[in-house]
Amino acid sequence: MNMQKLQEKYKKEVIPAMMKHFGYKNPMAVPKITKVTVNTSFGKQAVTKTSGEREKMQNLIMQDLSLIAGQRPKLVASKKSIAGFKLREGLEIAMMVTLRKGRMWDFLERLIYISLPKSRDFKGLDQKGVDKGGSLNVGFKEHIHFPEIFTEKEKTIFGLQVTVSTNAKDREKGMELFKLLGFPIKETKS
Repeated sequence: MNMQKLQEKYKKEVIPAMMKHFGYKNPMAVPKITKVTVNTSFGKQAVTKTSGEREKMQNLIMQDLSLIAGQRPKLVASKKSIAGFKLREGLEIAMMVTLRKGRMWDFLERLIYISLPKSRDFKGLDQKGVDKGGSLNVGFKEHIHFPEIFTEKEKTIFGLQVTVSTNAKDREKGMELFKLLGFPIKETKS
């Protein structure tokens, strides 16, 4: 089994640094990344189209999201009808993928080293992206920042949200974990 560089970095550098910084006695107590969730919503586009057009659009988005994540996404249906948005209950309006283990580490490597630096005017991730549970949320306005997508062939451009979940107990530990792993998080100006 081929072990990713980011996973090796976590085991060899991040765990000892976190143990020293926070005083953990056991390496198993050090926070780790548990899963990565990639979401996209196409509800605005879906409600105005006929069922044939909607299915074609869903297939294009599913194809691209499959390439980005490395596994097939799950369709998410609306839970209730909202007349103001022309939304019907049960209409498929979003897709999500949950990555764990090898695929998760592979996706994180591509995210940190290729996709984020490729983003237009990227100056680093905002510290507000790390919530009080220690998880990181990153939004992309366009999915074409990922290396698997050929910009020339794209018919639909959609946004993505990537959530990197950890088992850190608080924001400080989650932030330190992401910084040690190499996530480009902006430093706050004091």
